[in-house]
Amino acid sequence: MAKNGKTAKAINNQGPAGFVFLLAYIGAAVYFVRQSEGFSGFIWALIKAIAWPAIATYNLFEFLKI
Repeated sequence: MAKNGKTAKAINNQGPAGFVFLLAYIGAAVYFVRQSEGFSGFIWALIKAIAWPAIATYNLFEFLKI
């Protein structure tokens, strides 16, 4: 509790978006893991699953010449 007697109120309304991002990560991880070979390929697939939205956005901007 704060010194002045007021409590801080946390607002968290990102639940549905977080669930969508989780499903996207799981789907990407399954896609990349199925193409991988060995343990290092598995680790690399999980890293790709995390980074694919940034890579896709970069490629889209390159395509649109932005």
